[in-house]
Amino acid sequence: MAKKLPGFIGFPEKQRAVVVPDSFFVDLLPQIDDLAELKLTVYAFWLLNEQSGDLRYLAGDDLRADERLLASLSLESDLRTPHATLEDALQRAVARNTFLRMDVETGDVEEPERTDWYFLNTAKGRRTVALIRQGKLGELQKVLPEEARLHVERPNVFLLYEQNIGLMTELIAEQLRDMERTYPPEWIQEAFEIAVIANKRALRYIQAVLRRWETEGKNETNGRSGRDSATQQPKDYTPDEYSDIIRQ
Repeated sequence: MAKKLPGFIGFPEKQRAVVVPDSFFVDLLPQIDDLAELKLTVYAFWLLNEQSGDLRYLAGDDLRADERLLASLSLESDLRTPHATLEDALQRAVARNTFLRMDVETGDVEEPERTDWYFLNTAKGRRTVALIRQGKLGELQKVLPEEARLHVERPNVFLLYEQNIGLMTELIAEQLRDMERTYPPEWIQEAFEIAVIANKRALRYIQAVLRRWETEGKNETNGRSGRDSATQQPKDYTPDEYSDIIRQ
């Protein structure tokens, strides 16, 4: 039976404000059709506002141990446990691109323990995830044990585009299919990450990066790896064939 919570007695006179992006009310709220997902999303804004520093994320284990959140979700179903409701809400939020999920493994390589992290899908969140995937986020070492390993499932090219660039049209989908047929998946993901870090969110920029690697070689560019040469100075990296469109 669903747990009954005490009645609400009203807001106090003085309290801290929680920052919620405008796009939540304009774009995201009309799309959410599950009350547990809505509760989790709103609660996530509060949790992230309570954090400090540049590396802000939600640890799945912390969410599963959060009694306040679980009590709220216990009201949603008499058939499922609060933990099952939470897992469903997390999956919905990730599928809706509200959260970006990253898995972290610790312990023995053969029998690792895995936990999940969730980043808000903002420009800063996407850049953070991209830097983590490239091993370039120094702050990560402060919160990860030495033996931790990041396990990032390689998303398909459509998901990469929607999470990092924007809405997809049929024309763009055809170009993405062609890209997937032409280049290795790790090249494609890395090119998207470079575009995010450089804040050049355009499919043509990504295509230009891939064409450059194809013609000049990805692993050797001026004596450095393609990734290093492209990401060390992302603001200055503009392929020649795209220089008339991208302004520095």
